[in-house]
Amino acid sequence: MTTIHVTATDRSLFHVAAAQLGDATQWWRLAQLNGLADSSLLPFPTPIPLKIPIADSTLTDGLPSE
Repeated sequence: MTTIHVTATDRSLFHVAAAQLGDATQWWRLAQLNGLADSSLLPFPTPIPLKIPIADSTLTDGLPSE
């Protein structure tokens, strides 16, 4: 796991997941790991740390496994 810093310029967890995990549909993993309820990063004008999990190519439908 790594940590990056994001702001409103990163727009959303969809964009971060696409860039960092190679799959925008895995945005929910970022949200869960970082305690975020929304995918929008617009409320964060200053950098905040965001934990990035290891990419998981088995998660192909964008839904959390149950």
